[in-house]
Amino acid sequence: MGSSQSVPYYDQPRRHRHRSREREYFRPPGGYRRPDLLPQYGPRAVTREVRDLEKDVKRILEPFEGHFNPSSDPPTACALLVDHLAIRRNKRCLLAYHRGRADKLEEMCWDGKDVLEVHQSRQSSTGQEGSSAPSNDESSLSPEEEEYFRQYSDMLAAYKGQWTDIDLTGSLEPPKDLFIDVRVLKDAGEVQTEYG
Repeated sequence: MGSSQSVPYYDQPRRHRHRSREREYFRPPGGYRRPDLLPQYGPRAVTREVRDLEKDVKRILEPFEGHFNPSSDPPTACALLVDHLAIRRNKRCLLAYHRGRADKLEEMCWDGKDVLEVHQSRQSSTGQEGSSAPSNDESSLSPEEEEYFRQYSDMLAAYKGQWTDIDLTGSLEPPKDLFIDVRVLKDAGEVQTEYG
């Protein structure tokens, strides 16, 4: 009788791996040593999470084969909703991980940093072969991120090329130390200086 009976969905064992998944994505194992550098890209963790998401979706949908009435079985509907929300949260964490890395790459482009130069300075600053930094052959970026950086740099160079006389990377506020603040005490009419 035990083998022929179907176990309700909400009594089936579930993996609750959604509790601290974002910590794995956003923090490297040793923590951030230098906030101006990207930590090593984790392709295994990303691939594992994508596969887990696919398995979870199949696991949720498999027992029902597209036919389920939530009003007929509220506990199962609640369990399905919790699992669905956990899956969506894990997906958002994965997307936030990639968006954060893309934002950092764009910031490096605007600051005029080259990924290769940053990688070389990272190697020289760690100087240890057994450290968590990537080896000399290995970049901290995925191949897709390197291509994104190259294309974004090319696009930014083309955009900046239109405005050669303006520094687009500078601050939006004018520097106060290069100019003199003048306080007029008496109206002397229009005055022409060498700067205009």
